[in-house]
Amino acid sequence: MSPDTPEPERARERTDGTDARTGDAPRPGDAPRPGGAWPAREQPPGWPGGLPVPAGTPVTAPGADPLAGHPGVVAELPGATRSGRPLLTTLGVVALLTALGVPLGLLWAWAAPETPVRQTPAGAVYATTQPEQPIAADGWFSLLTLGFGVLAAIALWVLLRRRRGPAGLVAVTLGGLGAAVVAWQVGRRIGLSTFQRLVETAPPGTAFTKPVDLRAGGVDWYGPLPLPHGNLLLAAFGAAVTYTLLAGWSRWPSLRPEPEPDAAWPSPPPGFSSAPGDQPAR
Repeated sequence: MSPDTPEPERARERTDGTDARTGDAPRPGDAPRPGGAWPAREQPPGWPGGLPVPAGTPVTAPGADPLAGHPGVVAELPGATRSGRPLLTTLGVVALLTALGVPLGLLWAWAAPETPVRQTPAGAVYATTQPEQPIAADGWFSLLTLGFGVLAAIALWVLLRRRRGPAGLVAVTLGGLGAAVVAWQVGRRIGLSTFQRLVETAPPGTAFTKPVDLRAGGVDWYGPLPLPHGNLLLAAFGAAVTYTLLAGWSRWPSLRPEPEPDAAWPSPPPGFSSAPGDQPAR
């Protein structure tokens, strides 16, 4: 359009490449005007922000977001995240880690030694004056639960990469605490009924063993609220510290994998293309 075109005529032409009078887009084969400049009605559609459209990206309409209306393509982009339910994910992780306290308690009961006792007319007493087995039981529980918390944090960081963040930290901390409490209760109850029966019925002089239990940890109740303390907190401590360190060492500000500058774009769905000469998808 020449500079002498009246203003009303100029207003009929849209800046997105379509003619206000006809609504037509630039036709294939149209060439730029002399001097290399495209008229307003012949400007080719581009990526939002003026960037070129990557090859193979679906184009929905001139000047519109090329990926609008195609969530499947967006979800396949490097670093793209899908909408989910972080609350349900957090609760699921807490429940799973708490359930893993059962095998952890069985492992503790198998690894820690039981304390030898002897029946007397006054009741059961330790067979030795200062037994080392209760200290060993606390030590084994501390090592196992601390290692469990560290491994749980690493596993959660690797497996749930797109859920990294405060929700993951809360989930692994609460899950580690729940696993430690469950492990304590499972481990201490193995052989407990037999021990109590022998304490009540065994004749004086009978030797037997006391199941493992904690002396450096437990749960205090403040009204209806339980308050774990001691080595019951080691699993949660190890999980929280490990997860925080992983977040601090992450090279991504969002903690989630992000696309690299030279990352390849995914293949478009069948029927969509932005190769030169192809008509825009409608």
